[in-house]
Amino acid sequence: MRIGLIVNPIAGLGGRVGLKGTDGPGTVAAALARGAEPDAGPRTRRALARLAERLPGAHLFAAPGRLGAEWIEGLNLAVTLRDPDTDTQTARDTRLAVEAMADLDLILFAGGDGTARDVCAAIATSQPILGIPCGVKMHSGVFAVSPEAAGALLADILDAPDRITWTNDAEVMDIDEAALREGHIAPELYGHARVPIARGRMQASKGGPRRNWSALLEGAAAELVAEMDPETLYVIGPGTSAGAVMHAAGHTPTVLGIDAMLGGNLLAGDIGAAELERLAGDRPIRVVLGVTGQQGFLIGRGNQQISPKVLAKAGREGLIVLAAEDKLLGLAQPRLWVDSGDPGLDAKLEGFVRVRTAPGRATMMRLSAG
Repeated sequence: MRIGLIVNPIAGLGGRVGLKGTDGPGTVAAALARGAEPDAGPRTRRALARLAERLPGAHLFAAPGRLGAEWIEGLNLAVTLRDPDTDTQTARDTRLAVEAMADLDLILFAGGDGTARDVCAAIATSQPILGIPCGVKMHSGVFAVSPEAAGALLADILDAPDRITWTNDAEVMDIDEAALREGHIAPELYGHARVPIARGRMQASKGGPRRNWSALLEGAAAELVAEMDPETLYVIGPGTSAGAVMHAAGHTPTVLGIDAMLGGNLLAGDIGAAELERLAGDRPIRVVLGVTGQQGFLIGRGNQQISPKVLAKAGREGLIVLAAEDKLLGLAQPRLWVDSGDPGLDAKLEGFVRVRTAPGRATMMRLSAG
């Protein structure tokens, strides 16, 4: 099987600094001005390192430079370059690279939902794809749960392609980032793609059945606020479940961003990683999180502002999770996922976490790294 590698080097650039992505004019410059550091390349290398470990000498076709080949250097992998030689930091790079690989059996790409859209717009008919998760949102069902999971799955595909089952129904979703920055969620289905079926390694599309559990979550949130330690910094993650805690404390949440409270008082809203780390200081810290519907992600999808440094300070015992029971029942797999950007930390966070579903009611869920 011949596999092509394409990397969007600016994917996820705005995640740590609270920009909700890098789509749209000026957002890359804005992210860099806030101190953002690209991590799509390093995450790609993590995936390829796992491939090299599992299948030394495996051969890949790659776009040139930081669009692919740069992240293979020094690994025990063979590479053949594929033109075109382009680096405009726009969707054009991805599309031209995909078109140059139209004869290959699978496109391995690194990016987020926007990159998935660009790949799917340019692939040959029924050409399979596999995403290394490097974006902010990643609602599409074409991504592995982590870079390491992508590398391991790629090794399986190359080593025993006849044992891999495929589906043509993986949803390619994206959200209008301009609307997202204004607090409005406008998801849209852009099509379907062919991806490998691999339980425990591929994430589901975001979604799932929902009923009206808001009153129960509001009760659980009020219960949490009543228990708050006035000396502890509470980091409130994105989404309506975590946002219910802000409402219960009398504040308006940044539904798609990160807020910080000291006890029940709001310290800062819609903050990035650097500001959050500064606020944490030497204080004890707890992180309030919701669960992404159907995917089951707790960390690493839309909440990259909560950095590994903050998560390490909180530890698994400092994670406070709220989710409706129907959301947990609707998960593609009966577990929650963590993809913080630090594989060592992810391994330490693995175990069981308590999920509050209603006042006085909770369930234990396994927390897993990819």
